[in-house]
Amino acid sequence: MFNKPKRKCIWIINQYVGSPTHGMEYRHFYLAKEFIKKGFDVTIISGSYSHLYKSLPVIDGHFTFEIIDDIKYCWVKVPTYASSISLGRFWNMFVFMLKLFFIPLNKCQPPHSIIISSPSLFPIINAKWLAHKYKSLLIFEVRDIWPMTIQALGKLSAYHPLVLLLSLFEKFGYRNSNFVCSVLPGAKQHMVSLGLQPSRFFYAPNGILLEEVEHPQPLSEEIKKVIPIDKFIIGYVGTMGVSNALTYLMNAVQLLQHETSIFFVLIGDGGEKAALKKMTDGLNNILFVESIPKQQVQSAIQLFDACYIGWNDEPLYKYGISANKLYDYMYSGKPIIHSFSSDNDPVAIARCGISCRAESPEQIKESILQMASLSTSARDEMGMNGKSYVLQNHSYDAIANQFIKVMQ
Repeated sequence: MFNKPKRKCIWIINQYVGSPTHGMEYRHFYLAKEFIKKGFDVTIISGSYSHLYKSLPVIDGHFTFEIIDDIKYCWVKVPTYASSISLGRFWNMFVFMLKLFFIPLNKCQPPHSIIISSPSLFPIINAKWLAHKYKSLLIFEVRDIWPMTIQALGKLSAYHPLVLLLSLFEKFGYRNSNFVCSVLPGAKQHMVSLGLQPSRFFYAPNGILLEEVEHPQPLSEEIKKVIPIDKFIIGYVGTMGVSNALTYLMNAVQLLQHETSIFFVLIGDGGEKAALKKMTDGLNNILFVESIPKQQVQSAIQLFDACYIGWNDEPLYKYGISANKLYDYMYSGKPIIHSFSSDNDPVAIARCGISCRAESPEQIKESILQMASLSTSARDEMGMNGKSYVLQNHSYDAIANQFIKVMQ
């Protein structure tokens, strides 16, 4: 008998990859599932701790291997940290990089291609070393442009030691990878200015896994029964962090407290949740709900009349945005209220909602009132525009094909 040809293996190095069991982040779990369908094996190398995990992986020693949905995970033991923006988190990232030099390679299938993904830039050094060792293709994926993002969110100077250090890793990645991709459509301009050859860039956005959104799990009855059925529901599902700019939505909630027909539901957790709840303490037009499994998100959105997503008013967004929740919203067929102040506005492009200026509670309030005043058919048309757009442009099947085309 002939031996079965060995499948090529793709390594994905991103210390914040989760799974449906562990929680966010999901992008590379979804990509891995699509790669496997298309004939590849996949090894994901991730960290044992993330502030976004809802359930921590069970680890045994510095490196723990586990199979999840045919994907081989290597969990690297890293220290915990108290806040998503803290020195502890950077120590967590640095330890991950150091330990990658000692990963038990004898337990890993040699890679045909390596995808190294930000936000942490430190492991680009490891990825370059491993790509050289195995003569593998190296793809550097940029989801958040660091250090630009932490400069904006952390209000750091361009001459801050951490910013200067990360800038060195950023430039190294652009200049030493076979290809560089980004979830941000306008990122190429920035990368070329720092040494990337234009022909080595490709755009690979976030998206949706069709098999998950087509067959969602039902929402628990405990949650369903606390969401009003006689109100116009503005809903949010996702992380409640600094970058989600929910403070301005809370200001709009305050401005709308006397509009008794409008009600807000926020589902999720995050570092800003306690402060957001404090801002609206005593108001009876808002409900906070604990995070739910990713497989239930579509079921939750169906209880909303419109979905909300907002951003800070920062220059870095001129390169575009690619939030997973935005594509979940689009697929749901619900209209979207988008607080965003830059070009490359996907809600405007898809004609699937109402966009207003970022960081403007008054404009958010007016957009909500405008949305509530529309006819059901007008809102349905917006929602269907979004669904058509996301199916055409943002399925993970199509995104995986973009990577495979480059790898071949």
